[in-house]
Amino acid sequence: MLTLALSITSAVIGNNKVKMAELTTLESLLEMGFGRNRAEKAVANTGNQGIEQAMDWLMEHENDPDIDEPYVPPAENVLGGEADETTAGDSGEAPVIAEEDELYSDNPEALKRPMTEEEKREQVKRLEELMRVKQAERRERERAEEVEREKQRRRQGQELQQIRQKIQDDEMKKLADQRRREKMEDKLARQRVKDKIARDREERAQKFGGGAPPSTVTSTQPTPPSPSSPTGQGPPPTKKEYDESRIQVRLLDGSTINTVFKAQEPLAAVRVYVQMNGNTPEGQDFTLLSPYPRHVYTELDMEKPLKELGLVPSAVLVVTKK
Repeated sequence: MLTLALSITSAVIGNNKVKMAELTTLESLLEMGFGRNRAEKAVANTGNQGIEQAMDWLMEHENDPDIDEPYVPPAENVLGGEADETTAGDSGEAPVIAEEDELYSDNPEALKRPMTEEEKREQVKRLEELMRVKQAERRERERAEEVEREKQRRRQGQELQQIRQKIQDDEMKKLADQRRREKMEDKLARQRVKDKIARDREERAQKFGGGAPPSTVTSTQPTPPSPSSPTGQGPPPTKKEYDESRIQVRLLDGSTINTVFKAQEPLAAVRVYVQMNGNTPEGQDFTLLSPYPRHVYTELDMEKPLKELGLVPSAVLVVTKK
């Protein structure tokens, strides 16, 4: 019986000590300007391990949405509940109030002496200084984290810029390669046209020969007058055959170029000559015409010889835009 009473008394004393410690920590937080709801939550959630732990908890949870709501302790932590009453009732014995009073009177140090106003001010001052130190440490930590985030953002920006520059360089390289291929294809096309014209010249030279026909030579010799002719005059002279044509071409800017072509060369040879030696812009499509009588030459005319087009022995052609 005595043992049970002593156990209950020890539990009550320990509980009173805890309450006093909690009250001291709570009062200290209230003196520092924290709200009661925040202070109670800090003391409860740190298990009353001290003012420093309570301050750390408050700084870590100051942005919680429910930080200012009233603290509600769990049901199992409430002292003096039904379990204690049941135990006391089942024992069938009266409370040991007298023994508790005796223990308190015999152990005056069990109850903590209340702090004076001067001690409270000193403790609050120490706690405020501790709080300033912790806040400074927190600001320094946040500043370091912000610097690290900024460095990470800059690294990501530089990597993104390098990727964009690489893509742009690849696009420029592809465009340059495409232009180089187009120029090469255009050059090859021009060379094919020139080779075709050269082959046509050789074929015509082999076909028609380099000299004039024999009939032309005999026709140019003077014919003696016929004695039977009453007027004493011979037949009219035959028309002279020309194997060359002197062509003058007037360009788009008004300047002219002159050259000589074989009479049997196609009009396309004149067009190629203008492309190679004139000042016509690259890629500019143009056509040729005769000013008098006015005649615009078509693609079909390009394959016809100059002689057939009436451009022998000389002619003037004008370059016009299509």
